[in-house]
Amino acid sequence: MRQNPSFTLADPAEIKRIIRQNPWATIVTQTSEGLVASHYPVLVDESREELSIVTHVGRPDEQLHELGAHEIIVIFQGPHGYISPGWYDATPAVPTWNFVAVHLSGVPEILSDEENFRVLGQLVDHFEDPMPNPRRMEGTPENAEYAKRISSGTVGLRLTPTRVVAKSKMSQNRPAETVDRIVSELEGDGPYASAALAAEMRRVHDRMRAAR
Repeated sequence: MRQNPSFTLADPAEIKRIIRQNPWATIVTQTSEGLVASHYPVLVDESREELSIVTHVGRPDEQLHELGAHEIIVIFQGPHGYISPGWYDATPAVPTWNFVAVHLSGVPEILSDEENFRVLGQLVDHFEDPMPNPRRMEGTPENAEYAKRISSGTVGLRLTPTRVVAKSKMSQNRPAETVDRIVSELEGDGPYASAALAAEMRRVHDRMRAAR
């Protein structure tokens, strides 16, 4: 992803927030057989101070990616959407796309079976916590036995990236009145309305104003 100083996202806390809020990631590897891409849920490794993520893949995907033998890139995509030039002013302009994305690169660490099982439990808890009656991986003896058996078909990994490229393109190069119009359109009921993108734009520009 080409970086642009106006849109660089460098704050580790903000990068972790984007990952937490958008945990469905794309894993890409250049293997001996060519490019391979897979999609899995990912968690920030909260046990580490530095940026680190944990996840798992099925054993067939471990073999496809040749995990541990090559660098991988893990891609997270946050809120994004079309921005019409009609939302600017009368000045000639072209449309654009606002988005936030995070790319983490490095050689992953393959987890032990015990740590993989612990990460699987954390993933289940993370997504079950909002449910009215959360189903825990080891909530009953039967569930625990089933989870132990099926976990053998998965491989856990941790990535502490050696390269981070993160970009938050939220109209930072536009005047405040234009930003306000864009946010208003995104919060409306038009064909390109997006409450999530509007909220992300508000967050970015509120932080910019507070830093001035």
